[in-house]
Amino acid sequence: MSVTTFLRRATGSAAFAGGGKRRRGARPDHQIRPAGTGPADHRHPILAGYDGSNASRDALAYAAGMARRQDHWLVVVHVWRGTGGAFVPLTDRMRWLRAELADVDLTGLDIEMIVRHGVPARELRRVTKERDADAIVIGASRRFLHRFAGSVPAWLARQARCPAVVVP
Repeated sequence: MSVTTFLRRATGSAAFAGGGKRRRGARPDHQIRPAGTGPADHRHPILAGYDGSNASRDALAYAAGMARRQDHWLVVVHVWRGTGGAFVPLTDRMRWLRAELADVDLTGLDIEMIVRHGVPARELRRVTKERDADAIVIGASRRFLHRFAGSVPAWLARQARCPAVVVP
């Protein structure tokens, strides 16, 4: 099943996951399971922060490669800050994330997508703790001042409970 087909079949729930029991010699492309149940076995996920930027696309590709090589599952997290009076429903954010991921090669991976509202660095750290992630992969900030004054990658590198990989 292609990623596009998988994403079209996915429910409108706040989060969903891939995984389930693996058969010997076969690896399912994607299986949907309610979020929070986690895989049935001992594998810990590789977490990728995604915001739609080019840097986060590169980070997602890197995280997908890590998950494939280490036989881990992949958790894609999108965190947004609601500013002003504009409120976007969670289902719309999940629909946007599924559409964004339709062009990414995620074949052969068990994936979970999570959408949260709040401070990105703190929410990403919270998800790494909740899912007991082996690593978090995020894109480097492209803003000039963030290189000196701090950013989400810099904060996570100091505060995360697992290795933080910053993809340039």
